[in-house]
Amino acid sequence: MNGISVKHLRYFAALARCGHFGRAAEECAITQPALSVQIKELEESVGAPLVERSTRQVNLTGLGEVFAGRVRDILRAIDALEDLARASHRPLVGRLRIGVIPTVAPYLLPAVIKELAQRYTRLDLRPNEAITPKLIERLMEARLDAAIVALPISEPSLNEVALFDEEFVLVRPSEDAQKPVPNPEMLREMRLLLLEEGHCFRDQALSFCKMSSSSSRDLIEGSSLSTLVQMVGAGIGVTLIPEMALPIETRAASVSLARLPHPRPSRTIGMIWRKTNPLSEHLANIAAIVRQVGMKKSAERATRTSGNIVEAA
Repeated sequence: MNGISVKHLRYFAALARCGHFGRAAEECAITQPALSVQIKELEESVGAPLVERSTRQVNLTGLGEVFAGRVRDILRAIDALEDLARASHRPLVGRLRIGVIPTVAPYLLPAVIKELAQRYTRLDLRPNEAITPKLIERLMEARLDAAIVALPISEPSLNEVALFDEEFVLVRPSEDAQKPVPNPEMLREMRLLLLEEGHCFRDQALSFCKMSSSSSRDLIEGSSLSTLVQMVGAGIGVTLIPEMALPIETRAASVSLARLPHPRPSRTIGMIWRKTNPLSEHLANIAAIVRQVGMKKSAERATRTSGNIVEAA
């Protein structure tokens, strides 16, 4: 099997994972024809077909299934060697793959990237936005080095470092600004707008209201916090959003903001990574930087929004 390169293996692993040439090519940041050529070269080196091609999807052959498992093991070992070598550098250099949940990424990630770029001039930061289950899966498969999520995760093989806490704020139509702030029981009787299934923030909001996804016919879903806030502005219902989202999501919406009664709903944002990762010491330092950025933005946000949020009686 002469001529097989690590690049061939990475492309094949992506194809095996995605089951589709187009999606795999997008993940690998190459064109679909280029990916097809690379897979064909790999098959020629192996001397047997690894995939069954059709117009809609790609299925692995029997050999391809076995080959894919071995390829994943090889790539994990290669990545571990690279991480081991990079762990010896001070400061950290090279590729760093950090996952971030969608309810954090737009509001925290730009400032984190800016700060890390100033402190680690030779760091190749590669952020990846996805919901928590996908980030954990990618961490476990060593396709991510770390992830910023809402804690707890409670996965024994992962380190969890709490970064900061933040409250959820009630977003109502602007004409409701003078109405009493509802308690959780009152919220259950209102038309509540929430993120789609799979978002941990959705589950946290339902937990505060002591509701399940099927307990209210008036529960309406949106694909993003921005969509939810705009629907509130249109008078469709009310929603909860994390404090970090306030400056961006409410600046152009006709809504009013209110803090809920104690005990207020909140979440803990943290960073997680594999306990076996050779970069653990570096990742702990990066977590400390993310914490500093988050606390700084929280202080700035409190100054800007202090007079715009109604406090519960």
